[in-house]
Amino acid sequence: MVDASLLQIIWFILIAVLWIGYLVLEGFDYGVGMLVPFLGKTEKEKRVIINTIGPVWDGNEVWLLTAGGATFAAFPAWYATLFSGLYLPLFLILVGLIIRGISFEYRSKRPNTQWRHAFDWCTAIGSFLVSLVFGVGFANFIIGLPVAPAAGNDALYVVSPSPYFLQLFSPFALLGGVVLVVLFLFHGAIYLTLKTRGEVRDRALKFAKTIGLVAIVGGAVFLVCQHVFWPGALPVLGWITLVVAALGLVAAWWFVGEHSGIAFIGTTVATLCVAVGIFLRMFPGMGFVDASNPSQVAPGLTVATGSSSEYTLTIMLIVAIIMVPIVLAYTIWTYWVVRKPLSVANIPDTIEANA
Repeated sequence: MVDASLLQIIWFILIAVLWIGYLVLEGFDYGVGMLVPFLGKTEKEKRVIINTIGPVWDGNEVWLLTAGGATFAAFPAWYATLFSGLYLPLFLILVGLIIRGISFEYRSKRPNTQWRHAFDWCTAIGSFLVSLVFGVGFANFIIGLPVAPAAGNDALYVVSPSPYFLQLFSPFALLGGVVLVVLFLFHGAIYLTLKTRGEVRDRALKFAKTIGLVAIVGGAVFLVCQHVFWPGALPVLGWITLVVAALGLVAAWWFVGEHSGIAFIGTTVATLCVAVGIFLRMFPGMGFVDASNPSQVAPGLTVATGSSSEYTLTIMLIVAIIMVPIVLAYTIWTYWVVRKPLSVANIPDTIEANA
């Protein structure tokens, strides 16, 4: 296996950072979306919940688009193998994103209660579907997706055996999907305790206390299984991320309510550490293993062999150095502008279209 260059390692790290930013920011976003039909008992309460993420949800999804674009440009072999071999799971994610996006945009177009109720459920279903499939997908990257050279073309790799869709749902992969859903629910419920007041906050707090215990237990089982059975190339760092993630979840459960800001930092750190652990496992094989020898990475799909040219990576790095600080500054400014909590007192009594 050819050793990866500094630029190749930097771009693998940058793509990991983009995915981590997406999972942290969109994580509470998905959690709030799943909770809309359950924590909102009246129209005003539902609008309060939706308005907590209304100014930021579409901006959070830009991280996903950027991560996909960076993967395409920096590691085209990685991108091509994923999108050809995992077409159906990625299609399910796309469906979930479409349902969710439409629900936000169309909910306010008519004042009819049934109309808005239907789109509330679309928000919840779309958020759940994307979270579940991503969880299953990342769990499979931990296990390692078996790939083999395409027939007649040793330079092109395909997921093997094909079709592979049903084989994605192993017990560990399903556990990964459930754990990510639960983690996002916990993350989102804590976010609501920060961004709402009154009965909505009370319900969110009660739910966070319950789902937090599930997240701690489920996360512990998932992470221990990961680092025992699939430790990766850097096992010591993997165990460190496990311990920090566990401490983050426990701190989040302990401090939610009186110190919800600390609790939110706890779930943020836990989500970050889980993502870091996954990408540590994916280095250097990018989540693929040799179908003929699953204990080894696929030689044609590593950080060293699956990347673009050094010139391309250099140009991209220059652009990233200029643009990433701007994006981060704009993101921080956006959250600062909408930092104040909401309550039903901020919602007008009249239900009008586009409200």
